[in-house]
Amino acid sequence: MDRLIHTALSGMRASMDRQRVIASNMANTGTLGFRAELLDQRPVTLKTAGAGLEVRAMQRAAVRGADMAAGEMVETGQPLDIAIEGDALLAVQAADGTEAYTRRGDLSLSPTGLLVTGEGHPVMGQGGPITLPLGATPAISPDGTVTVSDPAVPEAPAQEVGRIKLASADGSPIAKGLDGLFRVEGGGILPADEAATLATGALEQSNVNPAEVLVEMIDAQRLFAMRSKLISTAGDLDASGAQLMRLG
Repeated sequence: MDRLIHTALSGMRASMDRQRVIASNMANTGTLGFRAELLDQRPVTLKTAGAGLEVRAMQRAAVRGADMAAGEMVETGQPLDIAIEGDALLAVQAADGTEAYTRRGDLSLSPTGLLVTGEGHPVMGQGGPITLPLGATPAISPDGTVTVSDPAVPEAPAQEVGRIKLASADGSPIAKGLDGLFRVEGGGILPADEAATLATGALEQSNVNPAEVLVEMIDAQRLFAMRSKLISTAGDLDASGAQLMRLG
């Protein structure tokens, strides 16, 4: 019975991992630019020595990527709200000082004039984080160029202060961290995508579908219950076998 029990137990662990991923996705249905996490489940077969049969097929599950499909764009009319068109990523400075990437575009100015995302990550330009002069009126063009104008001199031309780095992940493996930011696997940075554009006055919503993720949660709970029933069945079979041996 140990073969059945251990196989069912590995399936229960995989089901629990799946429920955690689904719960995380469900909790982020309202997070701007969120990308749903994808769980990879695969069998791990244990083979006996020689030409024997494959006696067990355990299951292993792990988060190995994210659904990069675009979320819905919502017009806000705010000059510092941006929504990236296409597959490009917004380059930001992570808490450890390294360059990371996101699709979240609710930008604002810090008290020191630093351009930051809604999570407080500084937005990267071609030469580092973008800083704007205090009191100026900012504007962002579709190619990511950031300009400021002096409200005291409205007729003066706007001055360019930097260009937001929109990065391309084509051909580069990226992974999603616990902080929700994407990074290049093994280190490094992504090249800038000069052809990438963005829409100003709009925000990209999460790409998680609440109805679909709720159905996935129900399915995962039922699968967990089925696998736990297998352990109970294995116990019943073991007890029945022991009773037959006593009769003999």
